[in-house]
Amino acid sequence: MATTGASDGASAAKKNEGLVTLMSGDGESFEVEAAAVAALSVTIRHAIEEGFGDRPIPLPIVGARALALAVEYCRKHHSLGGGAGEDSAAYDDELKAFDHNLAKVDRDTLFDLIEAANYLEIEGLLNLMCRTVAEMMKGKSVEELRRTFDVSNDYTPEEEEEVRREVSWALD
Repeated sequence: MATTGASDGASAAKKNEGLVTLMSGDGESFEVEAAAVAALSVTIRHAIEEGFGDRPIPLPIVGARALALAVEYCRKHHSLGGGAGEDSAAYDDELKAFDHNLAKVDRDTLFDLIEAANYLEIEGLLNLMCRTVAEMMKGKSVEELRRTFDVSNDYTPEEEEEVRREVSWALD
């Protein structure tokens, strides 16, 4: 017996139940488990609560690479950490290893992830990426920081010397 188009549509909807589509700013779509991303992303949770879960949720400032990594973070922390309480006792060795590996990205991806985590309101991911930047800064001179983060010096030598005198206490 052949099935009708309506029942095919119903079974497809049933199959996709619990999924939500996220659309990156560069047009790539990601079909993800709503529970995993909504547990950790305030932005996605609010979009779903407001009824946007039945169509692609646009994320205009989040690129595909950063979105893929953010979704991976949400999946892992949701499955192993139980959601928003990931910084408690459930934050075990596997999550620490996962986070450590996730933080091993190039500088541009790191800053894209910070922007994505901030926009998506994924507090744990934002904290992880900010700690990564802080670790990159530890013990570096001003010149090393400029090289690391590709920051140009717009001070004249005289202005720079004046600033160094004013904040000499911080440079010791």
